[in-house]
Amino acid sequence: NVKAQGFDPRGSTVYVTLEPCNHTGRTPPCVDALIAAQPAKVIVAMSDPNPLVGGKGLERLKAAGIDVRCGLLEQEAHALNRGFISRMTRGLPWVRMKIAASLDGKTALPNGQSQWITNALSRADGHHWRAQACAILTGVGTVKEDDPTLNVRDVETERQPWKVIVDSKLETPLNAKVLDAAESGVILICASLDLPQAQEKAKALQAQGVEVIAMANAHGKVDLPKLFAYLAQERHMNEIHIEAGFKLNGSLLREDCVDELLLYYAPFFMGEGIGMANISPLATLDQGQDWKIIDQTLFGSDLRLRLNKK
Repeated sequence: NVKAQGFDPRGSTVYVTLEPCNHTGRTPPCVDALIAAQPAKVIVAMSDPNPLVGGKGLERLKAAGIDVRCGLLEQEAHALNRGFISRMTRGLPWVRMKIAASLDGKTALPNGQSQWITNALSRADGHHWRAQACAILTGVGTVKEDDPTLNVRDVETERQPWKVIVDSKLETPLNAKVLDAAESGVILICASLDLPQAQEKAKALQAQGVEVIAMANAHGKVDLPKLFAYLAQERHMNEIHIEAGFKLNGSLLREDCVDELLLYYAPFFMGEGIGMANISPLATLDQGQDWKIIDQTLFGSDLRLRLNKK
C-alpha cells in the first residue's frame, strides 16, 4: 500500500504486466484497488486470457475516467505469464523438463550414478527454475535410485513447490526424502487402488501427509495427459518442473506432455551411460519432434539450452 508508505498515487502512471482482474478469487478485485488509488493512466502489457476477466478490467478502469493503454511489451508479458496463459487457454499447465547431461547426451553412469554431472552454477540455476514452478514432478525410479529431496535450496524462495510422484505400482519407500511434507505438499499418482495391498500402502502414505490419487490409462499405467489436466484444472497449477529419469522422460515426450526443454550440457563425454529419454528409434528423420532453441547461456563451463516445441 503506497499510501501507508507516505506516497500519494493520485495522478500517477501505473504499469502492470497483466490486465487487472475484475472478479473475486483468492483476493478482492485488483481493479477496485487501482480505481481507489486514482492514477491518471494505467499501462497494461497484455489483456487477461481468463474468461472471467477478458477485457472487463480494462473497461472498469476506463469507466472510472482512467486513461488505459494495452499492448506495451506484450510478448515479454506472455513469456512472464506463460504458465497462467497455458492454464487459461489450454486447461493445462506449462510443463518444463530439466535434464543435465554430458556432451554425448548421457544423464548417468551405467550404475545409475549422476551426482554431479554439471557444475554448481548450473545446479543453482536449476533451483531457480524449481522455485518458479508450482510443482516439481518426478518418477518412482528417480525416488528409489537417487532419494532426492526435490526442494529449493540454492536460491531464496518464499514457498516450496509441491512435489508430484508418478508411481504406478505404489513402490515409493515410506522413508523417501521426497515425502517430507513439512515444507510442501506431496501428491503421489498411482494407477490403481483396487488391490488390498495397494490400499494398505496408500493408507501408510496418507498417514505421512501424502495425497494418493489413482489415475490409470488403458494400459494400467498412470494417465499422464489426464494428470496434467488435473493439476491445472483441479489444483490450479500454472507451471510444472520435471526432474525425472530415462523412462518417465520418454513417456512424457511420447505422450506430448512437454512444452519446454531445459538442457544443461557438461563439457565431457561419458561414453557408456543412461540417455536422456526412452524414445523408440525413428524410422525416418522427419518423424522426430521439432524443437526451437529460444536461448543459450553459459554457466561456467556448462552450456544451458532452452527449447520450445515449434
